[in-house]
Amino acid sequence: MDRAALADFLLNRRNGLQPADVGLAVGVRRRAPGLRREEVAALATMSTDYYTRLEQRRGPQPSTQMLGSLARALRLSADERDYLYRVAGHSAPDRVADPDFVAPGLQRVLDRLTDTPALILSALGETLVQNEPARALFGEVEHLTGLERSGIYRWFVHPVSERRMYPAEDHDRQSRAQVAALRAAHGARGPGSRAGVLARELTRRSPEFARLWEAHEVGRRFEDHKVLVHPELGPIEVDCQALFTEDESQVLLVLTAAPRSAAESALQLLAVLGSQRIGAEGGS
Repeated sequence: MDRAALADFLLNRRNGLQPADVGLAVGVRRRAPGLRREEVAALATMSTDYYTRLEQRRGPQPSTQMLGSLARALRLSADERDYLYRVAGHSAPDRVADPDFVAPGLQRVLDRLTDTPALILSALGETLVQNEPARALFGEVEHLTGLERSGIYRWFVHPVSERRMYPAEDHDRQSRAQVAALRAAHGARGPGSRAGVLARELTRRSPEFARLWEAHEVGRRFEDHKVLVHPELGPIEVDCQALFTEDESQVLLVLTAAPRSAAESALQLLAVLGSQRIGAEGGS
């Protein structure tokens, strides 16, 4: 681990960013350029003291998970992310297989979406990052690890909890879409990849998945119009826009509603209240 190189790199990247670059309000006048240490620490979900010690060349070796969080917080490109890992004493992760890397271009778009649900998914249906309205709508799933991180896995292994967001009449269509997306990832990456591991485990655990897997439907599809059922606000009709990276390894999903509709009012309420319980105030 090269502590000096790591500290200098973190400092330079922090000074090169402005609050608006990472979706933060500019706020009061700043005495120094760039982000504050506490802002980077908050974005990376670590303590300010821990991050400060890294910049002061006296911190412990960061884990790969911590480095992934720092790469997202500092909006690093793939090359910058690889350099961060190496100076921290780790091998650079596979750019396609790394479940922690978020495409900077998609992240920059997400940073600017604060009033409607938006999230970035991997090819395996892993939620890499969500904005607050998305957390309020879908729940916080960024903290999940292993196979549980995949929405495809949860759809078939935990159907009772995972499918409550969709009307019963949409379950079959959604199941086919989930399997077709995994088929596409499996074809691109091969049976030895994480997609292969996921497919084998789901075949073992879910007869429904095994049946659909044998149909060999392929394609990453997101319905343009769908109904999502929020536990407290009820059904919400949304339009779904998908923005893929060039290699289709990640996708930004943005959910909107028709102007002046009941669904638009529901999304506005989610944007205001965030991930706190909608019915928490005034309840008995």
